[in-house]
Amino acid sequence: MRFSRLPLVWRVFAINAVLLVIATLLLALTPVTIHASIALVEGIDLVVALAVMLVANLFLVRHTVGPIDRLVERMRTVDLLRPGQRFVESGGIEVAQLTRTFNEMLDRLETERRESAARALRAQEAERLRVARGLHDEVGQVLTGVLLQLDSLGKTDDATRANEIEETKHSVRQALEEVRRIARELRPEMLEHLGLISALTELSRKFADQSGIRVSRRFADDLPPLSEEAEIAVYRVAQESLTNVARHAEASRVEIALQPGVESVVLLVADDGHGLPEASTGSNGHTGLRGMRERALLVGGALAIKRSTEGGVEVRLEVPAGGR
Repeated sequence: MRFSRLPLVWRVFAINAVLLVIATLLLALTPVTIHASIALVEGIDLVVALAVMLVANLFLVRHTVGPIDRLVERMRTVDLLRPGQRFVESGGIEVAQLTRTFNEMLDRLETERRESAARALRAQEAERLRVARGLHDEVGQVLTGVLLQLDSLGKTDDATRANEIEETKHSVRQALEEVRRIARELRPEMLEHLGLISALTELSRKFADQSGIRVSRRFADDLPPLSEEAEIAVYRVAQESLTNVARHAEASRVEIALQPGVESVVLLVADDGHGLPEASTGSNGHTGLRGMRERALLVGGALAIKRSTEGGVEVRLEVPAGGR
């Protein structure tokens, strides 16, 4: 076992013990401090004195360092799913400071957990509300119209009935298209069937058509494979970045790139707009940026948001490769 891996109490004790043993040997063998030929009684006295010093040293070291060992054992038993667990600040100054710092860390973790859970619930409810409105306002109205058309079919002649049947078919096709659109928004169909590059190409094409902002794409051909979760994270971060550009940047051009990194894949989205306020780029920025950071963390990635060379904002996401 390496010396550095021993518990702190035994490391301190070992250092002191070595020093005491060396001091005792020097005292016993150096003629300056004792007779040149050590007597049996003197040797016994030295051994007894050494043993007493070692025991006292161990007791004092344990008394000083023991609270740290107990604190470490209690740290291992902390259950983050049971909030409110705090340690009493006891022991020496160093131990009390360590306990206080650990309690502060628990405060931050519990606060972050509460905020993350609240954000997740809000996002979940917002998504459910959006889907419900889409089904009610679009699909529901179309299907209601279909029912009314079907009710009126029995009251018409053959020529009129044929026209109404065609109108009914058209309404049903509209409802199906709305259902497919909602499904695509919930889970990008192209990402699942054709891969990340095709999905990002289609996403950026639709963004350019809807916003009128020119999009420049740079997608490498030799990208390492990503896990399904990492691909979804890259797609959603790109989607949120383009949405922010359309809403806030007042940009005329945006570049989206996907390049290989060091055992990773790097997504870059940069625009030439007026940028974001400094407060928005920090860790406590607005909800969209915070959501992107959380997505990156969930897949073991890293997200950086800074001003681009063109004056706008550059979003850089790096996710680890592998996992398929």
